[in-house]
Amino acid sequence: MFNLTQWLVFLLPLLLQSATAHQQHHNYTVGAGDKIAIDVYGETDLSFNVIIDSSGSIDYPYLGEITVVGLTPSEIKQKIYSGLKGSYLISPKVMVSIATFRQFYIKGEVKRPGGYPFRPGLTVDKAIALAGGFTERAAKKSIMRSTNGDLTKTQRINIDDHISPDDILNIAESFF
Repeated sequence: MFNLTQWLVFLLPLLLQSATAHQQHHNYTVGAGDKIAIDVYGETDLSFNVIIDSSGSIDYPYLGEITVVGLTPSEIKQKIYSGLKGSYLISPKVMVSIATFRQFYIKGEVKRPGGYPFRPGLTVDKAIALAGGFTERAAKKSIMRSTNGDLTKTQRINIDDHISPDDILNIAESFF
């Protein structure tokens, strides 16, 4: 049986990892390709999921076009709350969350290159695992990242670095 100290030693890293992932999710800004879930308690006609298109806006009932790209879910919630309060609802209960994150991409010397859904807390190591791992010819210490799809700006990154949606990881081929 575990004593209290052993349980704390076991649970503390898990709690810290969960808190870090939650903090990253809390600061996450919405971009084109994300799917957000909007729920207004007791109002089914105001609750739905929507994929953010390249315009960066959504058409919301009674409020019209709302720009959401670059905002956090909390900021979107506040915009919707402010728009509905008073004229339509007395005290709306609004919740906004990310239903599906946009993708990151991995190419080069991995077994299954391609696009994969982003997850908060995702590291380069985990992204490589999602792509089936390194090939035999992979230069494991030569990993480059382009951010926001800009292939002209690349940087070398480490295996334990965090990645973001729209990142493109390139695993180079080893010469030996």
